[in-house]
Amino acid sequence: MKLLTHPSHQRPCGWNSWLPSRKVRPALNGQSEAEVVIIGAGYTGFAAATAWQQARPDDRIKILEADRVGEGSPGRNSGFMLEIALANDARPEELERMGQLNALSRQTMALLRERVERLGIDCQLAHSGTYRAARSAIGQRSLKQYEDFLNAAGLSYQTLSGGQLAEKIGTHYYSHGLYSPDCYLVQPAALITGLADSLEPGIELHEYSPATQIVPDGKKWRVSTSEGEVLAGRVILANNAFSRAFGADSSRLTAIYTYAAITEPLVERDRQRIAARTWGLLPAHRLGCTLRTTVDGRLMIRSGYSYEREADNARVEDGLRASLEARYPDIAPVRFDQMWGGTTGLTYNGAPFWGEIQPNLYVSAGCNGGGIVKGTFLGDALARKALGQPVEDVASLFGTASWMPPDPVRRLGFYLTSQVERLKAKSET
Repeated sequence: MKLLTHPSHQRPCGWNSWLPSRKVRPALNGQSEAEVVIIGAGYTGFAAATAWQQARPDDRIKILEADRVGEGSPGRNSGFMLEIALANDARPEELERMGQLNALSRQTMALLRERVERLGIDCQLAHSGTYRAARSAIGQRSLKQYEDFLNAAGLSYQTLSGGQLAEKIGTHYYSHGLYSPDCYLVQPAALITGLADSLEPGIELHEYSPATQIVPDGKKWRVSTSEGEVLAGRVILANNAFSRAFGADSSRLTAIYTYAAITEPLVERDRQRIAARTWGLLPAHRLGCTLRTTVDGRLMIRSGYSYEREADNARVEDGLRASLEARYPDIAPVRFDQMWGGTTGLTYNGAPFWGEIQPNLYVSAGCNGGGIVKGTFLGDALARKALGQPVEDVASLFGTASWMPPDPVRRLGFYLTSQVERLKAKSET
C-alpha cells in the first residue's frame, strides 16, 4: 500500500463550512531557506512553531499545510478539550504517572484558554465538562473502570442514572452515565483558523503546500512541494499518520478514518429538550458513539471507523442516521446539514510516536483521538527537544508506540477486532 503524504477527503469539513471566509496564506513558491520547517498546520505544528519563535525570535520558521487551514484533521474533530486522561488511557495502578499527565494537560489547557482570550479568537470555547454513557453490559464495565480511575485519582465526578442522564441530554437510550467537569468544548475549525491567523510575524505559513519529498542535503534537509523547495536545518513532522511517508516508522503507526454529521438547527421543541445548552458526551466503550450540541441548537454525532482509506460516504451517512435515530427516536424529522470524515493517527498501545527519528528530523504522531490538548503539549515539547532545551520525559509519561504487524495482517486484524468489538458492543455504536 502506497503511503499518502496527506489525506484526501470526499467532503469538506462541516465545522469549517460555517466560518466566514479568511485570507489564505500563499503557497510555497521557489527556493528558500529556514532554520526549521514544520509539516502540518495543526495544534501540534502551531505549538511547535510558537515555542520555537519564543525561544529564537530571529529564526526563520516555515509551516507547510497540505490544504487550507480548517479543512484538515484539526478542524474535523469533535471539539473536546480534555484536561484529564481519556478512558482508554486510565489505569488506576499508574496513578502517579496519570497525575503528572493530568497536571500537564491542565497547564496546557490553561495556556490555550489564555491564548484564545488574549488573541480574541471567537471559537465558542466553553467549560462544559463531559458526560460518559453506557447502554450495554460491556459499556457499563468500561464506565465502571473509568469511575474506578477517577476515584483512585481523587478527581471530581458525578454518577448518573439513566433517568438523570436523560434530563441532561434528552434521551433515555443510556442506562448509566457519569459527568466529569474536566473538559472544554470548542468549535475546532474556528480554533485552528484563529490560531493560524494570529501567528507571530516571524512564522511563515504556506497553505495548499503539501510536502512531496524530504531528503537530506548535507547536514540539512531539503523539503519539496510541487511549486517550491525549502532548505532547513531541522524539520518537524506534525502531520500525524501521514508522517510515515517522510520517515516515521510505519510499523508503529496507522491511519484511521472516523465520521461525523451535524444536523440542521433543531425545532424549538427538540431544542429545549436536547440542545438548550451546550454539552458533550463521550462513549464509555472505545467503539461507541460521540454526541454533542452546538451553540446554535444543532446535534453532532460521530460514529464509525475505517482503516487507512475513507469509506463510502453514502453508507457512512446511513450508519450515522441509524445511530442518531436509535438515540432520539422521537426527534422531529431533521436532516444532516453537514457530514464528513477525518483521520487520526493510531498506535497499538495508545502511546505517541515522538522524538528524533534521524539527525535533525523530528516527529510527533499518534494522537489516538486526543489531539487538541495532547497535541499542543507534544508539539511544544518537541520544539524544545529540537532546540536542545530541557523537556519532560515523554516516553515515561506517555509510553512509546509499540510494534504492529505489517499489512495484510494489520488490516485483517483491524477488521476482525472491529467486527468482534462491534458485535459485543453493538448498542454502544
